Amino acid sequence: MKVDIDSLNPLLLSVEKPSRYTGGEFGAPDLKEGKLNFCLCFPDLYEVGMSNLGIKIVAESLLERGFCADFCFAPADDFGRGLKKLGVPLYSLGLKKPLAEFDFLGFSMQFELSYTNLLYMLDLAGIPFLREERKKGNYPLIAIGGPCAVNPEPLADFVDIVFIGDGERVDADVCELYIKHGGATQEFFAAASKLDGVYIPELTAPVYNGGKLTGFSGISKVKKAQLNELDNTPFPKKFAVPNCESVHDRAIVEVMRGCYRGCRFCQAGFIYRPVRPRGVDTLTAQACSLISSTGYDEVSLNSLSTGDYPDLRGLLKSLKSSLPAGTRLALPSLRVDSFEGDFAQDSRKVSLTFAPEAGSQRLRNVINKDVTEEEILRATESAFDQGYSAVKLYFMLGLPTETDEDLKEIGKICAYIKGIYRKKPRKKQLRITVSCSTFIPKPFTPFQWEEQISKPLMEERRRALIDGMKVKGVILNWSDDFTAELEAVLARGDRKLSRAILCAYKNGCKFDGWDKELNKEGWKKAFDEAGISTAEYTRGRSGDEVLPWDFIDIGVTKKFLLAEKKRAYAGEVTGSCKTSCKGCGMQKSCPAAKGEK
Repeated sequence: MKVDIDSLNPLLLSVEKPSRYTGGEFGAPDLKEGKLNFCLCFPDLYEVGMSNLGIKIVAESLLERGFCADFCFAPADDFGRGLKKLGVPLYSLGLKKPLAEFDFLGFSMQFELSYTNLLYMLDLAGIPFLREERKKGNYPLIAIGGPCAVNPEPLADFVDIVFIGDGERVDADVCELYIKHGGATQEFFAAASKLDGVYIPELTAPVYNGGKLTGFSGISKVKKAQLNELDNTPFPKKFAVPNCESVHDRAIVEVMRGCYRGCRFCQAGFIYRPVRPRGVDTLTAQACSLISSTGYDEVSLNSLSTGDYPDLRGLLKSLKSSLPAGTRLALPSLRVDSFEGDFAQDSRKVSLTFAPEAGSQRLRNVINKDVTEEEILRATESAFDQGYSAVKLYFMLGLPTETDEDLKEIGKICAYIKGIYRKKPRKKQLRITVSCSTFIPKPFTPFQWEEQISKPLMEERRRALIDGMKVKGVILNWSDDFTAELEAVLARGDRKLSRAILCAYKNGCKFDGWDKELNKEGWKKAFDEAGISTAEYTRGRSGDEVLPWDFIDIGVTKKFLLAEKKRAYAGEVTGSCKTSCKGCGMQKSCPAAKGEK
């Protein structure tokens, strides 16, 4: 079946941004059904999903194996309601094929607050939410991947397969097994479960004693999929250019995967280890291909810390000599201590973002953010000399061991930055924006055992921040308390949360990551209906407690994480893996541990 897009014209003409739903993007492949049909689903709006590089890389890996790889994004409420009213199922962009008719639906879970959108998309597709219910009919297999997959338990009742780690090969390997075993047979699931990076929720069950998680039955260890190098792995030679402006409307290359730094709050820095850089020649060829095929005039050099790329100057030189004249290079993830003015000289000089994360040196040592105040000020001065007149500073509130004195230091940093700007005559007035997010203890970090800060204490911390901000004109922003609590609950949740997520969706919750869409009362009611106490998930935990994600092996040992937590409370900086191996557990597969650069 194919959805007749022309028949949807009246609906398309009545909704905001109808181009989200028509397909036909410039540069999109002319798709045909293959030996297996896989739809990559992104549980957020089109303009967010079209900016995601990960799903494009996975799609390329599937296409190279001869599979069909299509896309679908969560429709805004106006179009979703319209489809329901017309009785038209949610469909893919390329083939206009109903999602229920694919073999696989693979959801990229980038953010915990998109969990209800997975159910929203299944609902619009006419696919039962629960895995057990789908066994009664002929439905596609539901898979998830992405950073949230490292703790898949809150979604375990909804999905058939979880991809953990690098997806370039394992996703396609599972599809090969699906064909070999004649579909979703017991033999297929058994074979798939033996692959690194594949978790089959039906084959693992949490064990509780008196309501407390005590272990896991069935398959009790799942190792993440890991590529040892990236130069010879799939990467798209061209991108489909979005029909409407996307969040990141430019060409994107991934300069390296992983991070040397080991910031103790940062989940990505641990789950994406080890660091694997792409070669200068590889990146130059990828960037040139994307620019020539899309018409973009800007290339974004993406990674967790682009300034740590082993030969950044060589890469920039190669790109500038190979790309068309006038092509801008964006380096969106430069750390304060790796920023140099000439690294950003081709970018739009509107606003530069730095993330000191903590106001005082003491607290930066606690979180292993090995950045000094002197480096912060030197970087901002360099930025001002390059023509920047606006600085955004990101901090976290509620970090372990945080005091009011740490927060007052944020105001002092802003005062110093303002003083630096005034040292020389500048054409524009300085704008400083301070954004403070709530610290959330995430799985597979040294702080995964920490308590989420309470709302009353958070309010006290904000007052301390405001009292210490003596600089006029600084714009202060902070995250919503309920949103932060919800994210923490979902991030550290177990399989019991599946019921709460289902109740929340039935209560009207979706697009929970969007401030205007967050239905707080719907979530509160859902937790009550499911018998869930959020305090059980935001509380502190002991080092010997069984955690819902303990059966997943990301390569970094729990022993190392506990040692890092101990060093945090001692105020000790571990430093970067670039300087020496820290013994996290990945020594056998880490290029840096072997002395490679």
